[in-house]
Amino acid sequence: MTITLELRGVSCTAKLLDDEAPRTASAVWDALPISSQAFHGKYARNEVYNLVPAFAEPDPGSENTTVTPIPGDVCYFCFTSNQLATPSHGYSSDAGPGENPMVADMALFYGRNNLLLNGDQGWVPGNVYATIVENFDAFAAACNDVWFGGVRGETLTYSRLRED
Repeated sequence: MTITLELRGVSCTAKLLDDEAPRTASAVWDALPISSQAFHGKYARNEVYNLVPAFAEPDPGSENTTVTPIPGDVCYFCFTSNQLATPSHGYSSDAGPGENPMVADMALFYGRNNLLLNGDQGWVPGNVYATIVENFDAFAAACNDVWFGGVRGETLTYSRLRED
């Protein structure tokens, strides 16, 4: 699949880990393209991600999980909107009593020393379902620019790789 930071005009290629995370890789593949506002990780360190309505039915559950993703790991998380409704992260929930919409967090890691520990939720294992195999250095530089230059107006898109 191709992962693109649209505003910065840079893409990388990621290989799905069909053997290690078959349910997650299949769910993501079937949902492509996925595109929305990009964010940069606040606590996980070297992470760029987006949040989209949950698309896997049923959710793939835990597989090939990690709390210490390495550069090039592409991860899937699924949260209830209430789990993300933490002021420390700048999110809020519009869910009313009895409502709890699910949100998919599509993340990629571009540097070392990441730790998936949320001060409000504790350990947050992610499913590693793909790894970046092409144009990693340029994409990592663009992700670092997201940190220093800001995410305003940036879109993160996951799409099927076109064979030209």
